[in-house]
Amino acid sequence: MRTAIVIPARFASSRLPGKPLLRETGKYLIQHVFEQAQKAKCASDVIVATDDDRIFAAVREFGGTPVMTRADHVSGTDRVAEVAARLTADVVINLQGDEPQLDPDAIDLLAELMTAPGSDMATLAVPITDAETYRNPNVVKVVCDDRGRAMYFSRSPIPMVRDGEPDFTARPARFLQHLGVYAYRRDFLLRIAGEPPHPLEQSEKLEQLRVLGTGGTIMLGQVPRAHRGVDTPADYADFVRWYRQNGDNGAGGTRRAA
Repeated sequence: MRTAIVIPARFASSRLPGKPLLRETGKYLIQHVFEQAQKAKCASDVIVATDDDRIFAAVREFGGTPVMTRADHVSGTDRVAEVAARLTADVVINLQGDEPQLDPDAIDLLAELMTAPGSDMATLAVPITDAETYRNPNVVKVVCDDRGRAMYFSRSPIPMVRDGEPDFTARPARFLQHLGVYAYRRDFLLRIAGEPPHPLEQSEKLEQLRVLGTGGTIMLGQVPRAHRGVDTPADYADFVRWYRQNGDNGAGGTRRAA
C-alpha cells in the first residue's frame, strides 16, 4: 500500500504560539517531527499541511514538502483530509506536528494495522499503569475486542471495575490509554471528514467517536510507552533537554498489535 504521512501544523496555539518554529535545538520543532516521520519504513510521502506562510517557508528551508491549506479548518483531521484529496495514496497517516519523539516503529505499526481486512482506520494505545491516569478525565481511555478492534473511547474510566480495584499488572493489558495518532484509508478519511459531528463525539469531545458512531472500524495497536507531545513551554524545555542528551537517535522501540 502507498502510505502518505501528513503532518498538520498551525502557528496559533493558546499555550505555546508559534511552536512549530521553535528552534532551540538548532532545528525547527516541525523539522524534528518531519524527520521522525521520514524514518518510518512505510512512508511513501511525508507532507506538512499548514495555513501559515512562515511554517511553509521553514519547511521549504529544511528540504521538506509543505502544502498550503485553507485557514478555516476546525481540526487537524480536516486539514489532513484537504491534502488527502490531492493524493493517490491508499493510506493516510495523521501525525501531529507537536510530537517530535514519536517512535518511527509506531508509525509503521499503524500502516501494518491497515492491512487487516475491513479496517477503515487505525490508532495506538499504551497500557495504563496507575489509578491516577485511569481516573483522569484528560486522559482518553480505549477498550478493544479480541480481534484488536476499538469498541469505545472515553474520558471516563473504562472498562469500569464494579467490584474491587483495577489490576494494572495483568497481561495482556485491559486498561489502555489512547494515543492520538491515526491512519485512514484515503477514501474513508474523505468521507468521514464530510460527516456532521456524531452525538457521542459531541458528548465526549472525541473525533474518533464519529467513526465508531457511524459504524466504522478502528484497529488498535499497542506500544510500550507513550510519546510525549509539546503543548506548553515546560514541555518544550523538557524536549530540548532530552534532545541534547539523546540527539536524533533517541526514539526507538518495539511494538505489537493490541
